[in-house]
Amino acid sequence: MNIKQSILLRVRIAFLFVVLFAVAIVFKTGHIQFVEGEKWAEMGERITFDYKRVKATRGNIYSDNGSLLATSLPFYKVAFDATLPKEEVFDKGVDSLAYQLSRFFGGRSKSDYKHMLLDARKEGRKYMVLSHKRINYQQKKMMTSWPIFREGRLRGGAIFEKSDVRYHPFTNLSRRTIGYINENDKGAGLEYSFNEQLGGQDGYAYYQKIAGGDWKPVFDANNVKEVNGLDLYTTLDINLQDVAETALHKAMMNHRADDGLVVVMDVKTGEVKAISNLSSNGNGGFVEKFNYAAGHLFEPGSTFKLLTMIALLEDSPVELSDSIDVGDGEYMFYNKAVRDHEENGLGTVTVQTAFEHSSNVAMAKLVDKHFGLRPQKFVDYLDKLNQSQPLGLQIAGEPKPKVKRPGQKGWSGISLPWMAYGYGFETTPLHTLAMYNAVANDGVMIKPVFVRSISRADDQQEAFETEVLNPSICSDKTLRKLRMLLEGVVENGTAKNIKGTHYRIAGKTGTAQILENGRYARKYITTFVGYFPAHAPKYSAIVLIKNPRGWAQYGSSVAAPVFKEIADNIYARDLNLHAPMDIKKFAKQDVLPTIRGGNQQELTLVCNTLGISNHSQTEEEWVRTSRDGSSVNWKKTNTNTGIVPDVTGMSFRDAIYLLERNGLRVSYEGTGRVVRQSLTAGGRAIKGDRIYIKLG
Repeated sequence: MNIKQSILLRVRIAFLFVVLFAVAIVFKTGHIQFVEGEKWAEMGERITFDYKRVKATRGNIYSDNGSLLATSLPFYKVAFDATLPKEEVFDKGVDSLAYQLSRFFGGRSKSDYKHMLLDARKEGRKYMVLSHKRINYQQKKMMTSWPIFREGRLRGGAIFEKSDVRYHPFTNLSRRTIGYINENDKGAGLEYSFNEQLGGQDGYAYYQKIAGGDWKPVFDANNVKEVNGLDLYTTLDINLQDVAETALHKAMMNHRADDGLVVVMDVKTGEVKAISNLSSNGNGGFVEKFNYAAGHLFEPGSTFKLLTMIALLEDSPVELSDSIDVGDGEYMFYNKAVRDHEENGLGTVTVQTAFEHSSNVAMAKLVDKHFGLRPQKFVDYLDKLNQSQPLGLQIAGEPKPKVKRPGQKGWSGISLPWMAYGYGFETTPLHTLAMYNAVANDGVMIKPVFVRSISRADDQQEAFETEVLNPSICSDKTLRKLRMLLEGVVENGTAKNIKGTHYRIAGKTGTAQILENGRYARKYITTFVGYFPAHAPKYSAIVLIKNPRGWAQYGSSVAAPVFKEIADNIYARDLNLHAPMDIKKFAKQDVLPTIRGGNQQELTLVCNTLGISNHSQTEEEWVRTSRDGSSVNWKKTNTNTGIVPDVTGMSFRDAIYLLERNGLRVSYEGTGRVVRQSLTAGGRAIKGDRIYIKLG
């Protein structure tokens, strides 16, 4: 075979392979088209079309007076359907629209946006994302007035795709209690605990995938509309919350503490009016990152002595007037020492004094004497007073208290004496508060409440009533003694540094060492828990501050002042807590109050309210006064601009208003009404001149 024939053979073989390959392609194409066509069409449909979840708008969370604590604000992604605007509308407005887009979004010039819009129009694009920057509702409203867009969705082509962002109007106020929820439905606080109600029911809508990976909504009869979430009405009082957080934050800063918490509760209803949990961020600041009040276990320390006294008074012959010898403040149980914080000890004192001064030795000796042979009887009081089981709070994540019991591993001869003053077991701060609140609430223990009701608009779906955990924690006789003990702590004992208010506080200090790596370190948890006013309790509260630094290391010097600051603020704001003023003590017949001058309308209102006859001789806004027997007359005074007014006898508020209105700079000393002014009344007032006024 010559070379020519060899080449020809190879060409024929190659051609045959090409023909066979072409036939195979045609066959496969036909097979795909006619045999597997349905399968591949469905796959293509799945790739380019899909049902996607449409998130329901989350419900709002409100405070007790209806103020918004958390809400969902709508934000929008802006897209454009270039096929919808009419030719004349598009041509006339494209230039102005491009300018507005460039000015608002930035990143592209007016020319770039104009080319984008023209290309989309030319290509017949039904969906083009104009910017991935999301806009708020007000910005959306503004955009609907722009050229082309102002024609509306079906004639202007503007597409606004809504998504919600959670917003907290009071920023970090009670942030951890309000909580959060993430994309995986994990979270904390009320947002997580009531996620089912707040979250509503998501819908589903048909979307088409377009160039660039974006998804365009497509109308479909099978779309499922979302059902928005329900609203939560909490028990939180934003004013008390602000007071509590401010007081706690200040103390945390002063003592350079690690963690701290405060809870304020309504005695009768159990409604939590304020709750704050702060932790050091390591940079000198404090943040809310964990709900210690509801979700963390602590050894309660001396605040547990209330339960110890309940057990002793209910189940032993102990009386408050009995004597107990605590010696020099140290007592040995087996090879372990129990110590008091009092230097040199208290010696022999009454049981009441021992409690008021928080003697560990006294509590340990009394419990060992009366319950040493029946320790289970003492532990039963933890069960009776709901200190051994979760309270069943409305906030998820509540742990079960850790309580050792006789016969269990770890129980020993020192377990009971240690338990008597709050060591060897762990509960949450809310357990402790619930117990003290029961004393204030005539012996009725109730569950702390965070949420009052769940509603859709004005239609209440569910209401949460006060739940009684124990109708009677002790006898009436014991209850009276407990109240006397708790008031005595403030009047005579470890918390006497916070007495001296216009109302009485009852409560107990607590100081517990922190257990680290199996040993008690020289670090402390300081606590004060109690209620006020003691004679008619309305609020109970607990303050706990962990690991304060500096010389102050006890509940009396760290936590108790925070409690008092909060109580003082609440007392000042709530007039219902104030005892009525004795009119006979202050009122004097036929004596007119001091009225020298001021705003005529305000002075007239004061006189009318007090029943004082008054008469006006002028229509001027500002007046001087003169007395006519038992009446007061209003006379004209010169307060014209450019003239130094006569402000003697006026209140500081009125005086400074008139003087500064005339351009004068005011310096003052004293308190009360103006008794003297440095510039002569009626003289020329030169802007910027300084005038000195003396109050008295």
